[in-house]
Amino acid sequence: MSAYAALESHYARMAHISGALEILHWDMAAMMPEGGADDRASQLATLKVMHHQMATDAKLGELLSAAEGEPLDPWQAANLREMKREWRHATAVPEALVESLSKAGSTCEMTWRAARKADDFAALAPKLQIVIDQVREVAAAKAEALGLSPYDALMDQYEPGGRQARIDPLFDELARFLPSFTDEVLAAQAAKPPIVELEGPFPVETQRAVGLEVMGMMGFDFSRGRLDVSHHPFCCGSGGDVRITTRYDEANFTKAMMGVVHETGHALYEMGLPEAWRGQPVGAARGMSAHESQSLLMEMQAGRSVEFIQCLAPRVKRAFGGDGPAWTAENLYRIYTRVRRDFIRVDADEVTYPAHVILRYRLEKAMLSGDLQVKDLPGAWREGMLALLGVAPDTDRDGCMQDIHWMDGTLGYFPTYTLGAMTAAQLFQAACEADSEIKPALSRGDFGPLLGWLRPNMHGLGSLYEMDALLTHATGKPLDVEIFKAHLTARYLKA
Repeated sequence: MSAYAALESHYARMAHISGALEILHWDMAAMMPEGGADDRASQLATLKVMHHQMATDAKLGELLSAAEGEPLDPWQAANLREMKREWRHATAVPEALVESLSKAGSTCEMTWRAARKADDFAALAPKLQIVIDQVREVAAAKAEALGLSPYDALMDQYEPGGRQARIDPLFDELARFLPSFTDEVLAAQAAKPPIVELEGPFPVETQRAVGLEVMGMMGFDFSRGRLDVSHHPFCCGSGGDVRITTRYDEANFTKAMMGVVHETGHALYEMGLPEAWRGQPVGAARGMSAHESQSLLMEMQAGRSVEFIQCLAPRVKRAFGGDGPAWTAENLYRIYTRVRRDFIRVDADEVTYPAHVILRYRLEKAMLSGDLQVKDLPGAWREGMLALLGVAPDTDRDGCMQDIHWMDGTLGYFPTYTLGAMTAAQLFQAACEADSEIKPALSRGDFGPLLGWLRPNMHGLGSLYEMDALLTHATGKPLDVEIFKAHLTARYLKA
């Protein structure tokens, strides 16, 4: 067996363990009884250590070096490149630290669930402090091994090649643009007749049924995936078994509906990755901004478009037995494109959403560097929200405890949300320019033309290219913040 072939076999086994970990995490969030938390933490830690042992196996370094001299086609060469990147990350962190961070994260997540419900940050803070301390150790180890700053070393796990030096100017431009733009949008909306609010209740089972119908329109393959409920909506799994979740509110069906559309966007990406390379690094998604671009493309670009709302409105009216002006496509479109300053990121509109991300980006960098102590997080959160969004939450439940990411040690991830939003705008623009049938098809509930463009230009390429090269391949240029700004202006001020 050649060195490269041995590597493919090794990384396929690692992918199987990763897949098992994802399904265990899904079960913990969607199905597991509370009493299973301790056992699950141990199970997850054991599998993570096994995966880490395989990822740091001494023979891999020799195989990676030997494979460089073998004849490889472009996909194999890209696969070898991704293997090396994963190996450098894995070998940077001691096994004991991997295990302790896994246990600390699982414990913190379970504490967070109860603490968030009780609005008790004091109960969460000691557990979160342990997680942050251990993430600092991971960041320091990776920084030394990769020759990066600690934060860049963490971010590189989620966004290969992502660097503060590139992101800061993009986010600074948005921070300059958004405050006055938000004021303009709010003024424009206030000048229109009031939105007619939809009156519930909206039974959960009906919401679920409509959500499943929309998933089918979008191209979700139910033989390879399912929809469930969790505290925090998410998508996990791989192309052959993709799990998504949402959360329901009987007083407002619009949140869960777009949550389903968002997570289905993630799922379609996973289902569309190159099947021939499943289980190999080159067959995986090209980083998290790419993943977020697919969920936000479906939710924000397509799902909230005038065209799709024209299709959705009569369906929800019929499903919920609605009547009157509240159920018109025009009113539903105004509901789905309503801009307001609010506290909750996952419910935010696409105009204010980047400010939520910029806040978290700044705070997690400060926590990692030690400039911000965990105990001071609630106050710093309120100050940041007031500066960026003009509002501040009254509770920590609606403030620094609303997201799960920091609880399990995921720092360096948040920037990918807004990078993904910008990427989504650029991809959707390119897709519609390439196929004029995409928007008319959405008005019929047909995502086929859009998915038909995404499969060869994004999904099916996996990690064959680096992100800038992938976006250039699909759209003709690397990430351009001006396209995102133009999209917002066209939808919210010129429509």
